[in-house]
Amino acid sequence: MAPKKYSWKFLFLGCLRNQFPLPEPKVHVSHRITSQRLSLTDLSNPGSPLSVSDLSSSIFNLHVFTLKELKTATQNLSKSNYLGEGGFGAVYKGFITDKLRPGLKAQSVAVKALDLDGSQGHREWLAEVIFLGQLKHPHLVNLIGYCCEDEHRLLVYEYMERGNLENLLFKRYSAALPWLTRLKIALGAAKGLAFLHEEEKPVIYRDFKASNVLLDADFNAKLSDFGLATDGPQGDESHISTRVMGTEGYAAPEYIMTGHLTAMSDVFSFGVVLLELLTGRRSVDKNRPSREQNLVKWARPLLKDHHKLDLIMDPRLEGQYSTEGARKAAALAYQCLSHHCKSRPSMTSVVKTLESLLELNDIPMGTFVYIVPSEGKKEIDEQEKEKQSEIECKIENEDGKNCEVKPLDMKEKSRHRYQKGRRHRRRIKSLRSRAVHSDTALYKTLGTSLYSPEQ
Repeated sequence: MAPKKYSWKFLFLGCLRNQFPLPEPKVHVSHRITSQRLSLTDLSNPGSPLSVSDLSSSIFNLHVFTLKELKTATQNLSKSNYLGEGGFGAVYKGFITDKLRPGLKAQSVAVKALDLDGSQGHREWLAEVIFLGQLKHPHLVNLIGYCCEDEHRLLVYEYMERGNLENLLFKRYSAALPWLTRLKIALGAAKGLAFLHEEEKPVIYRDFKASNVLLDADFNAKLSDFGLATDGPQGDESHISTRVMGTEGYAAPEYIMTGHLTAMSDVFSFGVVLLELLTGRRSVDKNRPSREQNLVKWARPLLKDHHKLDLIMDPRLEGQYSTEGARKAAALAYQCLSHHCKSRPSMTSVVKTLESLLELNDIPMGTFVYIVPSEGKKEIDEQEKEKQSEIECKIENEDGKNCEVKPLDMKEKSRHRYQKGRRHRRRIKSLRSRAVHSDTALYKTLGTSLYSPEQ
């Protein structure tokens, strides 16, 4: 049996709550609807020639869930199933049985519940349904269904075992992502953006950032959260004008200044995430010195200087990356972050460049070495210091009779202990930074949560 498809009459009347009378059916429109993607404006514009009868349910393949069913799947949205929270609302892990809907396999899911007091609302929820209900690609997260019941708005996605890139890349005390894994993630995200930009009706993602890149068990990247996505310019239009929306540190400068949105705005945002993958730093970090708080401003001038590139590469990689690959990736990030939008490459070009980087094999293989600090080393060092003083004294007085070895005074001993302590701390710090594993070992050691609560 075919899965229960969603009723456009239900969605249009019950969720959109349009106060305008619906136009009469127009038969001449229906034949073109099946070949083009529907947009948000097709439904929300009361003057549109489209009617409810034109909105064929065959375009979509989404399940309509009741609130009761999703509460059962998530144990009543319990805290034990809580995965995290974003601008849309809280996210919960759930499990859907194959008996719930004909044709729906039993699987783990992620359920996002709209926060009525949050920064996003019904329009963002509807945009998510319309875009992900029609756009299907290996590097876009799969939207399984939705719930629109009274004031409740919920979305049901496939469960992504490794969570989002932000948590995986910046989480404290976690193993460092290997170089090839970082390239694989960047390539997957680039393919997702390229697919959106190359649609017959181009889509501008508008909110590309590390937290919106989800990863499955094999580190395949998929774009999520289409609440701010919008249709791009078509025909002779060079851009679309819109209210500036997005996330600090990721938005393109021309979009912030003018509100003019193009596909190149997404390319700039991708450059920021690529820079995060190279440096291991957040796009904006208020805990760093003032000149280093904005990652793009600090790192972009260094990207084109091969001699300074090592200064900004993620130290947790411990040099285990392709030198040529790092240089080419840095050059790519530099292009994507150009202040002139026309100088940025297309996402298709970005994909080709990243694919070539994965073929490079000049990655040095280092070994993990741990040095156990010796107990009582402090006392031994002081004894050796006194013996050294005695030897020096005997050299100065060949007979050694008049040699008096003065013990170290308290001030000098304190100074030696301080220096030894500093060396000890530096050694521990360097050992901590060596948490670099091969791709195979990484797959076995990392956790499997979809979202982690914000630190």
